Amino acid sequence: MALPVAFFGLFFAYPVAAILARGLHSGDGWHFGRLFDVLGQSDIRHVLWFTTWQALASTALTLLIALPAAYVFARFSFPGKQVLRAVVTVPFVLPTVVVGTAFLALVGRGGLLDELWGVRLDTTVWAILLAHVFFNYAVVVRTVGGLWAQLDPRQEEAARMLGASPLRAWRQVTLPALAPAVAAAALMVFLFTFTSFGVVQILGGPTFSTLEVEIYRQTSEIFDLSTAAVLTIVQFLAVGAILAVHAWTVRRRESALRLVDAAGTARRPRGAGQWALLAGVLGTVALLLVLPLAVLVQRSLGAPDFAYYRALAGNEGNVFLVPPIEAVGNSLEYALAATVIAV
Repeated sequence: MALPVAFFGLFFAYPVAAILARGLHSGDGWHFGRLFDVLGQSDIRHVLWFTTWQALASTALTLLIALPAAYVFARFSFPGKQVLRAVVTVPFVLPTVVVGTAFLALVGRGGLLDELWGVRLDTTVWAILLAHVFFNYAVVVRTVGGLWAQLDPRQEEAARMLGASPLRAWRQVTLPALAPAVAAAALMVFLFTFTSFGVVQILGGPTFSTLEVEIYRQTSEIFDLSTAAVLTIVQFLAVGAILAVHAWTVRRRESALRLVDAAGTARRPRGAGQWALLAGVLGTVALLLVLPLAVLVQRSLGAPDFAYYRALAGNEGNVFLVPPIEAVGNSLEYALAATVIAV
């Protein structure tokens, strides 16, 4: 037990204790009233409200858009399904700064929509919400769709034979079985959007600020480390509560169902309605997931003779604080070190 306890103490307990001391302790003792002083400020309350509101809205919008895709991946068999599943997963593994940049190239000043129709969504909440859906689409598809594919379709078919309509059979048989997975996916999306930083920083501009952005602002711009520490404690408590509820939903999902092999539940779409649903999901993936990345790639090829790519190898004109190729090496080095430590 000595090694994991020491690791936990050094890399988790000590930083948390340091944050508590930074925010609530001074030379003459602990000042827990500081917590209420910070939370009593109107601008801080506004940040907390917007952080919660946009996370709830992002979660609801992600579920609304991604649940049909979860059904399609679970129940339909069609050519290119595995490739499409990989495409859907790509946004989730991208850095949030890249996601923000991709949407800026699509909906920002001088972006694709601005050039074609004069439409701009940057510095609006809609750009933030759409980017959050882009980033978390795969969470719902993987979490809900993975369980949906393992539900025995004969249970719903039996309800139909007993006289239930398709909607009633889905609502009374399938939906209760999916509820733990939907709740788990919703909680994860809420957690990711509640702690959103890069997307809000790039697309929200100075108008919108989440808790994560405000902690950064208090630290790097205002240099109020005490307020930043208090906000960090608030975020830590909120994240801990979300993870506790998520763990409970995961236990329900794992223990309450009788599952079957997912390979035997998918079939080719039948009828115009199912083909239309498949086409709608493919169109959503193309517009919401593929288009922002395609615009980003197109922008990177905008200079003649691949000038942007050739610039990665140098630092002409001191454009970059660190030469890009060196930054790539740093990223790989830190990733390798973190992987070794984690394993």
